[in-house]
Amino acid sequence: MRPLTDEVRTDALGNVIGLRRGEVAQGKGPSVMLAAHMDEIGLIVTGVEKGFIRFTTVGGFDDRVLLGQEVVVHGRRPLPGVIGHRPPHVLPPATREKVIPLEDLLIDVGLPAEEVASLVRPGDLITIRRPFIELKNELVAGKAFDDRACVAVILACLENLQGMRHAWDVYAVATVQEEVGLKGAMTSTFAITPTVGIALDVTFGNQPGVNEAETMEVGKGPAIALGPNIHPAIFERLEETAKAQEIPYQVDPIPAASGTDAWAMQVTRAGIPTGLVSIPLRNMHTSVETLSLRDIRRAGRLLAHFIASLDDTFLEALKME
Repeated sequence: MRPLTDEVRTDALGNVIGLRRGEVAQGKGPSVMLAAHMDEIGLIVTGVEKGFIRFTTVGGFDDRVLLGQEVVVHGRRPLPGVIGHRPPHVLPPATREKVIPLEDLLIDVGLPAEEVASLVRPGDLITIRRPFIELKNELVAGKAFDDRACVAVILACLENLQGMRHAWDVYAVATVQEEVGLKGAMTSTFAITPTVGIALDVTFGNQPGVNEAETMEVGKGPAIALGPNIHPAIFERLEETAKAQEIPYQVDPIPAASGTDAWAMQVTRAGIPTGLVSIPLRNMHTSVETLSLRDIRRAGRLLAHFIASLDDTFLEALKME
């Protein structure tokens, strides 16, 4: 982020905040804040038993996909491990057909019991170990695309802004602890108090077995949210910008709180006019989340042109009178 901004800092909670000054604002005028969370769902140690590690989830992990995963246990030193369970051959027939309860899963790091006890303690964090996978047609798969893919969107936006003029200051924020309560967005928005906030996150991508009305198409452009969490003038300007720049986009109707940093931004202080742009994502909250790199680039372009369009006229449009 440093080469693309005028300054970068990390706040007390761990949010990384970059500032790119606008030609008019120069730190004293209107500003737009882009927020994408960089935390990921994961696991936490709850106990050590005869050399095996018991754990529970942090954030909304899909328990169905945990068995057989490779992990890293972040103890006194990082330990590679695997999540295992009794083989199906020794399970009662009725049990084989069910999702294995979390409390029955164990992590094996391959060390003697005494050494595991000395290196690992309750409260240590555990992350899934999964390589980045390139699929065909510019699709990629991996872990934590929710929401580090949108940190990449912010960087793409900043790269596009290198060759553009913009009046407003731009705050680029990689937030923390979104998966456990939108905490990073709350504190960073409170500190920055932007004129406009735009959250970047993922939304449900199309795939078999999921209602088409509840998904966005992967590879068909970013999704611009519309609903009570979203300021109508921001939605309209984003849509106008996409049309003017011939950027493919989709409209994502969200009838309630979005469950993203957009909600925290909207209700900070006396209220921040907020928008939400999302990347369609398949297999959300698994270690093989899948998206299109084209959508990342398109979202970056959309945001850059949106920022370049912000002026005094738009300030007037934000007034809810």
